[in-house]
Amino acid sequence: MLTFLGFATIIVFLLLILTKRLSVLLSLIIVPIVFALIGGFGVKELGDMMIAGVKQVAPTGIMLIFAVLYFAVMIDTGLFDPVIAGIIRIVKGDPLKITIATAVLTMIVHLDGDGTATFMITISALLPVYKKMGMNRLILPCIVALSAGVMHLVPWSGTMARAMNVMHTDAKGLLVPMLPSMIGGIVWVLAVAFWLGKKERKRIGIITLDYNYQQELSDKQKNIRRPKLFLLNVIFTVVLVASLIMALLPPAVLFITGFSIALLINYPTQSEQKKRLAEHAANAFSVSVIIFAAGIFSGILAGTKMIDAMASAFVSLIPQQHAGYLPVGVAVTSTPLSLVFTPDAYYFGVLPVLKTAATHYGLQAIEVGRAAITGQMTVGFPISPLTASTFVLIGLSEVELADHQKFTFKWAFGTTIVMTVIAVLTGAIHI
Repeated sequence: MLTFLGFATIIVFLLLILTKRLSVLLSLIIVPIVFALIGGFGVKELGDMMIAGVKQVAPTGIMLIFAVLYFAVMIDTGLFDPVIAGIIRIVKGDPLKITIATAVLTMIVHLDGDGTATFMITISALLPVYKKMGMNRLILPCIVALSAGVMHLVPWSGTMARAMNVMHTDAKGLLVPMLPSMIGGIVWVLAVAFWLGKKERKRIGIITLDYNYQQELSDKQKNIRRPKLFLLNVIFTVVLVASLIMALLPPAVLFITGFSIALLINYPTQSEQKKRLAEHAANAFSVSVIIFAAGIFSGILAGTKMIDAMASAFVSLIPQQHAGYLPVGVAVTSTPLSLVFTPDAYYFGVLPVLKTAATHYGLQAIEVGRAAITGQMTVGFPISPLTASTFVLIGLSEVELADHQKFTFKWAFGTTIVMTVIAVLTGAIHI
């Protein structure tokens, strides 16, 4: 019963958002509540599950509010203007060069393994370029998602930390044999960026842009620029991001403090501060409110044990005579299952079961772990409705989740297939 309810919850949720019959926010809240009630769970139980889920995502939600506000203020000050102007000078109005630059920039930025920070930095810097060029808006979040996804295999990302913990190994055992696959994934992403850029070049041509910011900006934008504080803002942002990478303080604390100091330095009067907050409050709210709704969704799925039931059902589908294909099966399904399982649910719920099954069938258990990281919340995390950073990506890109998933999924799945094939050829996983 729980298995049926779990899959029904996921399927109905995906159908509602893909067909745009219900908003993502309402779907995340209403769908799990309805199926939990159908399953016989009481209102009091549901309340406890929902609160537990909200508490789990609260630090992320709070961080996003202040992170969005921080980078919005930095955009107001003109921090990213030279970056955008530099990209324009390099690409010279060529959509093909822009898409390649997007992929390379995202891969570099995502070396910190933090999806949220990567999306805020890259989208903030590149969206004005895509708008100015008149490029397909879905291409930007697609390339950023693919680039961040393949780089999410760095051993300090949250996904890899979970995988190494469950598999009781380190980067040498889990990642090193997968490095050829990771390199292959990077090449694939660059190829996709080339293909999409070539199509856009054919559609809109090479445009000569005179991207002089002082001429392009409105009077209102010019009034809030702070060119004299540019170097200070650069240093402050670098220190903030470095502190985030080194985990000197909790991310929420860093962004709360960073935003407060940045706002005070750049806009010292109370009237200016109120205007900046009013200008960006709606965006911060729209991005962060989804996080709390996602907490309710995952809280109910976990609290009702629907996720546990789905994990067991998934493993039971593997016939013993086909057990040798288990690692490859895990790899091929890793990206699609990012739409169904949260990182914690998969790596702490599903992967241990798969690991046990592999051992039972006489397979190398570590291969199941390697297979999982080819897509499960690595390549798959920027298209999953169950990760907070996905909503940061689509929110800042000004696109709908359904449109982003439809456009990006095939390319993300292709990344996983390429990585899987290379893993088999190099012996990282066996058939």
